[in-house]
Amino acid sequence: MSKTLIRGAKVLGGEPQDVLIDGGIIAEVGTGLSDEGAEVVEAADKVLLPGLVDLHTHLREPGREDSETVLTGTRAAASGGYTAVFAMANTFPVADTAGVVEQVYRLGQEHGYCDVQPIGAVTVGLEGRKLAELGAMHESAAGVTVFSDDGKCVDDAVIMRRALEYVKAFGGVVAQHAQEPRLTEGAQMNEGVVSAELGLGGWPAVAEESIIARDVLLAEHVGSRVHICHLSTAGSVEIVRWAKSRGIDVTAEVTPHHLLLTDELVRTYNPVYKVNPPLRTERDVLALREALADGTIDIVATDHAPHPHEDKDCEWAAAAMGMVGLETALSVVQETMVDTGLLTWAGVAERMSAKPAEIGQAKGHGRPVSAGEPANLTLVDTAYRGSVDPAGFASRSRNTPYEGRELPGRVTHTWLRGKATLVDGKLT
Repeated sequence: MSKTLIRGAKVLGGEPQDVLIDGGIIAEVGTGLSDEGAEVVEAADKVLLPGLVDLHTHLREPGREDSETVLTGTRAAASGGYTAVFAMANTFPVADTAGVVEQVYRLGQEHGYCDVQPIGAVTVGLEGRKLAELGAMHESAAGVTVFSDDGKCVDDAVIMRRALEYVKAFGGVVAQHAQEPRLTEGAQMNEGVVSAELGLGGWPAVAEESIIARDVLLAEHVGSRVHICHLSTAGSVEIVRWAKSRGIDVTAEVTPHHLLLTDELVRTYNPVYKVNPPLRTERDVLALREALADGTIDIVATDHAPHPHEDKDCEWAAAAMGMVGLETALSVVQETMVDTGLLTWAGVAERMSAKPAEIGQAKGHGRPVSAGEPANLTLVDTAYRGSVDPAGFASRSRNTPYEGRELPGRVTHTWLRGKATLVDGKLT
């Protein structure tokens, strides 16, 4: 493998340094480095981060290859600076057996744009009635450690308790999609002033908060780990903050779109803004930003949810829920958290690389940018500003809420174990 010398990069936003990559490993970090024969990447004024890790990605394969495939999804990930993604289980067939998770895992290995770690379903068929083959998926070649019925809530308290007890045996974690189904029947958007004015079915905050409250107490009761997917309300923040103060082993994620967008956008009736959980109020957005800054919310996860054109270009009520996010996530975080002074780039590295890698046990990812560590890296031009053009996305789908919106920052390079997957903004 050839050597690469990254010259003059701001490592985690700090002082300019040179980073020498050799054989998939960071060989040296310092100033004035040179190595004859190394490919030189001039990185002055750019920020070098550890490769990003997404704990919540929908790759759709197998079964919905019209939306996304492991290949197109991992190409989108590399374009966004990611070197590892965790693929959710709501595929067709559902990833509830060792065979299906191994298929997704091997597809990720075959394509090579980033590491793909499958997430196993908690229940058979995501139906919430019977535990899936949790142990078999963990023991499989995929080595599953995270389990989720995302897209659906594990609403049966007994099933959730059994899942928490089961994964405790091998140090796994249950990632809960917190949505009380009876409270969200027919719901189309956040329940509040806007839903009342538009006459759309409301999705109350308590539908999320009640499940989180139940599950942190269950996790405490059985001494297990629970992770909260796409937390979206100020009330949920307070419950997680209370649980952590009590010593409960809970982690939580927020999506980029919940850090930036509000339910006021639904007034356009554009289904691109229809998502689960729904866009909330400005008060919720500000609470989420503060919670991410102070560590109550542990990580940013994209919930990259690709859909084909026909599933979004229709009337609001019939439209699918979800947004693509891998290729814009870092830009949104820069706008909402870094440019506002709430986080440093070191803080971004913690919340978008180190901590998600720790929660998901992604070996070799989220590591420090220092000698001897795997060369999983991303280089960001933080001074760049440009309008989002989904026509240039690597993802197979285009359902972004940011089309035409100016966002800061652009990933220029991504390296996976020293191999460039993105160079000057173009996939290799």
